Amino acid sequence: MPLPQRAANPSLPAFGLSGYKPRMRDQWAEISENLKKMLDSGIFRVWIAPLRATLEDGVLRIAAPNAFMVGWLESRMLSVLREAAAPVLGLSPDAVEMRIEIAGKDCDAAPHGASAADLAARVLPRRQADLPIPATAPAFRQEARWRYCFEDFVVGPSNSMAVAAAQDVCRGGDVQTLFVNSASGLGKTHLAQAVGQALSQKGNGARVAYLTAEEFASRFVASLRSHTVEDFKSRLRDPDVLLLEDVHFFQGKEKMQDMALNVVKSLQTKGGRVIFTSSFSPRELQRVDSQLVSYFCSGILTNMGRPDEEMRRRILIRKAKSFQVLLPGPVCDLLATRMRGDVRQMESCLNSLIFKARLLNCGLNPDLALEVLNQYAGVECGPDLPTIVRLVCESYGLEQRQLCSRSRRRECVLGRNTVYYLARKHTELSLEEIGETFNRRHSTVIKGITAVERELSKESSLGRQIARAVDLIERNAGLGATR
Repeated sequence: MPLPQRAANPSLPAFGLSGYKPRMRDQWAEISENLKKMLDSGIFRVWIAPLRATLEDGVLRIAAPNAFMVGWLESRMLSVLREAAAPVLGLSPDAVEMRIEIAGKDCDAAPHGASAADLAARVLPRRQADLPIPATAPAFRQEARWRYCFEDFVVGPSNSMAVAAAQDVCRGGDVQTLFVNSASGLGKTHLAQAVGQALSQKGNGARVAYLTAEEFASRFVASLRSHTVEDFKSRLRDPDVLLLEDVHFFQGKEKMQDMALNVVKSLQTKGGRVIFTSSFSPRELQRVDSQLVSYFCSGILTNMGRPDEEMRRRILIRKAKSFQVLLPGPVCDLLATRMRGDVRQMESCLNSLIFKARLLNCGLNPDLALEVLNQYAGVECGPDLPTIVRLVCESYGLEQRQLCSRSRRRECVLGRNTVYYLARKHTELSLEEIGETFNRRHSTVIKGITAVERELSKESSLGRQIARAVDLIERNAGLGATR
């Protein structure tokens, strides 16, 4: 049965196209409709709605309001934009020529080699960088709308203990401290936010603090600068439940560890509960205060592994339902059998399949699924370490001997850290085994992985460079975009 087509939106914004040729307006409206189907509504509103477009000499020229948007679109959205434009322009995605520029004057154009960060510094008002950190900055995010809930969380053998313990925290049961670790894309954030949403909906006035370790650190630094440390501590001691993500970020940061230990001690003395998440288990963490590690280990320790085939099948059905699509059994079985990566990878593949079916105005079927799966070739087993090393070397222009050397050149360090990150994500190797390949201690591996995760989360200039390299490497390894 063909997928139901979404009705065209008569109020679709013209994206600043007044004065342009009607045909281009129509084409951009069609492209935007495709983008609406592909993207989260918030992403569409923030990153796509402000754009303008012209078609000149077969080149789609997209104008963005500022340099920051240009950099973000170039690093994260090019393939999506090309895929959305291809059927409208009657081309294959690879054949779509596109340029993303700052709207307005030619004098604002960037010189060759200028980074997005450099451009942003030119475009953003200077006074913005000089604003003082407000003394009353909140110590943690208070989520008005939690993105994830328990109802959306598929439970199976790989995560049942973590989910049961998290639900016990919500009920006010025996679990006072929960430490959850897993590789990227297996549900740590989903679980933490599900706890936050469940508590906020109970209506008993439970106070919840939710933040990452990096946010904790930045808020702490801000409180030092504004001489409001005691206020910072009191606000974090006040909640009934503290959700603290990515605690491996504290490694090597003694003052941050001392403050975290102080907050956790005070919170638990009052009867508060804490959920920690990390990409590493407590025993893998080095350069972390032994007392803080002891608190990590004082309650329930659990790891969330990769979903088995039955779980993958249920995840795919749940994701398809969220896209308002009925997933036929043969297609679901095919995807569940072939897609053995993380949940994000499965969602990426399913999203591509649904989008392609809508473009072709056909139903989901095994043949179409196989065409999409060809972009994820070899996904059944994922890349091994030698494959990851080879692809990283190709991406960064390095030789394997340089990765194994003691060189501190930026390219070598970046290449090694990327290998650590991808090996941790896509293989079952321990940190020790990864480190041995490069004659490094496992603490060095953790530091490298944390550095990559930090840059990716910040979407810095370096983070965008790493993201492009990782995406390319994962595609070449047959994994698609799985971050």
